[in-house]
Amino acid sequence: MRTSKALALSFKVAPELRTGLIVTLILAVIGTALQIVVPVVLQQIIDNEILGTGEIDTTAVLRRGGFAMVAVLLAMVARLVSLRRLIRSSSSGLSQLRIRTFDHLHRLSMLELQAERRGALVARVTSDIETIQHWMEWGGVGMVLGVAQILLALLVMVVYGWQLALATVVGVAAYTLMIVAFQRVLSKAHDRVRERVADSLSVTGEAISGLSTVRAYGMEEIVMERVDGKLDEQFSAEVKTAIFASSLFSSAELFAGILTAMVVGLGVVFGPSWGISAGTLVAFLFLVNLLIEPIQRLVETIDQAQSAGAGLRKILDIIETPILIPDPVGGTRLPDRSLRVEFTDVSFHYPNGPDILGGIDIHIPAGERVAVVGETGSGKTTFAKLATRLLIPQAGQIAVGGVDIDDVPFDSLRSHIAYVPQEGFLFDATVADNVRYGRPGVSDDLVRSAFEDIGLLDWVDSLPGGIETDVGELGGNLSAGERQLVALVRAWISNPSVLVLDEATSAVDPALEVQIRNAIERVTQGRTSITVAHRLSTAEASDRVLVFDGGEIVEDGSHALLVASGGVYASMHRDWEGSTRG
Repeated sequence: MRTSKALALSFKVAPELRTGLIVTLILAVIGTALQIVVPVVLQQIIDNEILGTGEIDTTAVLRRGGFAMVAVLLAMVARLVSLRRLIRSSSSGLSQLRIRTFDHLHRLSMLELQAERRGALVARVTSDIETIQHWMEWGGVGMVLGVAQILLALLVMVVYGWQLALATVVGVAAYTLMIVAFQRVLSKAHDRVRERVADSLSVTGEAISGLSTVRAYGMEEIVMERVDGKLDEQFSAEVKTAIFASSLFSSAELFAGILTAMVVGLGVVFGPSWGISAGTLVAFLFLVNLLIEPIQRLVETIDQAQSAGAGLRKILDIIETPILIPDPVGGTRLPDRSLRVEFTDVSFHYPNGPDILGGIDIHIPAGERVAVVGETGSGKTTFAKLATRLLIPQAGQIAVGGVDIDDVPFDSLRSHIAYVPQEGFLFDATVADNVRYGRPGVSDDLVRSAFEDIGLLDWVDSLPGGIETDVGELGGNLSAGERQLVALVRAWISNPSVLVLDEATSAVDPALEVQIRNAIERVTQGRTSITVAHRLSTAEASDRVLVFDGGEIVEDGSHALLVASGGVYASMHRDWEGSTRG
């Protein structure tokens, strides 16, 4: 994405970036224009007073000097106000952009999010935005004021002497062409830096999240080498970019010296024939300084601009990613009752992969408790995610309560269908706060009642702080089974019409298995439920069992019927019983 297109799109998605921009630019131009007063006054004093034919009029000199001083003070005020306005609008606009990016990430499908590294996604709403903000508040301000100052300085130069102004423009143009050529190389270098930063964040976050596994398998050295490698790649990319950028900065000093020497030389040699007086030449030198200063500043901020541009392009790449599972506008809301679930000729495959599910036709009546069993990779979890619209099928239709699931608004869908994943995710908060994600705003008494309803009040009261126990980051202060219990209560308190449990007992330690089985029994009672069963004790307590194999439903019936039929499920059940006795 080209930088111009990126800026246009950023103004569209974050309109506060351009709020009051016209007034800000006018103030910046006024502040710069007032600075031009100084060389003009100096030219008048030298030509009319110091080198004039009569005596020096001290009063006139003081009057002109006072006028120049007032102009400088007014210029300072105008520039200060424009700076504050630009910083305020950029901060507000980038905050808006951060929120928009984060919101768009949450609207992307699970497939799109899983295809991207977690660290890279975190970088989009943290370090990339911070890089842009740093440039907007400093480099961006300098560029706005610098361009205005360059244009006004050149305009006054043309008025004083177009020949010398033309020579100055030629010198500036030659330097600008060189900068443009270097800028393209610098842009690619900064793109590489942003990629390396994302890599570092990803591998570092993964190493921290998996710390217990790393220690359990003695993988510290291997993981450290991997982290060191990514950090070294980032360091190398940053150093190479910094060296190239610093070389570019140094060229600005050389350019300033050459341009000043050229103006003095041409002014002394050709000045009289061009009608350039001594005062005009001195004014020209001041104007050259006003011209060089913003050019040097622009060169120095190109490094920041390239880094910010690279970050902006990556952020807008996220925002431009189409939403594969859109929230239907004006859809059909689900009724507040137990709902039937229907799959009609549903097929699904992951990108560039074979079919995971093919031709699934199933009708689950309202209030029926269904267990889904099968070997690993048979399509159980995919089936569960399709029922919650976390995934969408490539073919076929899924209906809930007789309504096409694609036509149900997200807020209605999420309030009627609760999903408990294989590993219950908890936020770094209290047990009560995590339960409230299922029903925001409920009181502590209702939270305790929810635990009591499904027979878990004694368990939660046994925790150090009861429902106010801090679960830690990712629920690290609780065991895997305890996290699953909290996730079940969170689903229960939302009072869903359909409950989908994805292997909710797979991570439960034996000490909690009985509690969680009883909790599942109470949670699923009287409502439609789909439970991906890892332990077949869950299937035994279900009204109906669906057996998946190779992406198809190969058996469908009650536990007793399927055991008696001697098929796939009966074989699985015998093996499971043998393992539990062993």
